Amino acid sequence: MALCKASVQTLVSVEPEPVFTSVKTFAPATVANLGPGFDFLGCAVDGLGDHVTLRVDPSVRAGEVLISEITGTTTKLSTNPLRNCAGIAAIATMKMLGIRSVGLSLDLHKGLPLGSGLGSSAASAAAAAVAVNEIFGRKLVREELVLAGLESEAKVSGYHADNIAPAIMGGFVLIRNYEPLDLKPLRFPEDKELFFVLVSPEFEAPTKKMRAALPTEIPMVHHVWNSSQAAALVAAVLEGDAVMLGKALSSDKVVEPTRAPLIPGMEAVKKAALEAGAFGCTISGAGPTAVAVIDAAEKGEEIGERMVEAFMRVGNLKSVACVKKLDKVGARLVSSVSR
Repeated sequence: MALCKASVQTLVSVEPEPVFTSVKTFAPATVANLGPGFDFLGCAVDGLGDHVTLRVDPSVRAGEVLISEITGTTTKLSTNPLRNCAGIAAIATMKMLGIRSVGLSLDLHKGLPLGSGLGSSAASAAAAAVAVNEIFGRKLVREELVLAGLESEAKVSGYHADNIAPAIMGGFVLIRNYEPLDLKPLRFPEDKELFFVLVSPEFEAPTKKMRAALPTEIPMVHHVWNSSQAAALVAAVLEGDAVMLGKALSSDKVVEPTRAPLIPGMEAVKKAALEAGAFGCTISGAGPTAVAVIDAAEKGEEIGERMVEAFMRVGNLKSVACVKKLDKVGARLVSSVSR
């Protein structure tokens, strides 16, 4: 158990009472960076993610959180709330709400593997933050919940919001500034189609290791190039232009070139995706998952098969492929039990 202490500030003047005895929430996987958008662009992916079940628990001391169970893709995570993504985010959200009179117990069900490049830590944090907010009557707005999630990300993989922001808010999110946090949702048009082909190999790429590989200096010509591609990516999202989005996503000259060689077969996988008709392909987050974009699910399945073959042929890695749509909702309440 852990006391409700965090660096975030209390934002609610009067401590709210719980409106539910228990809630279940879901938070989606995310694709961060999107090629040239390192640390400032990300999006949520439908159908993959983590669940949190949160209960008002009289056996837990007031103002504390107890992680009672972890199930799913991994059970090796710590149940110490101060060392668990869900626990850290839950504590931070309690601090923002000023909760001192209620104890909570939390169950985490992992739908995402660790170190996959799909925002596993952010999904846990997002589901927990939303669960605490829901159980106390939804007093905080989503941007405030991102701050709570950042408490978790800072301790696990660094102070960056390109996973946690879309995990909570859904869709595409641009992080314009960190101090103070300034988030800009980017709305992909409702009448346009966009599919992500996600291919995850049996290979772990720890975020800290992948960040350590990044260059400390870049040539001005690469800065100009990446800036133009990031701008094109934003324009493509707003216009619903999947072809331009893919071209921009594939055109990173700063981060991807240093990380791809660390993932066996990644360069061949990207080539296979493009040759199979993908509009673009890059590394999802810090990897090792490869992400390609297309505008039709059937074509996406064919592209996924070619990418899986390339991972095995060149990288000698088994991998699994799936085709998913953009998640436009973000973390949300799944079920609740009223008091």
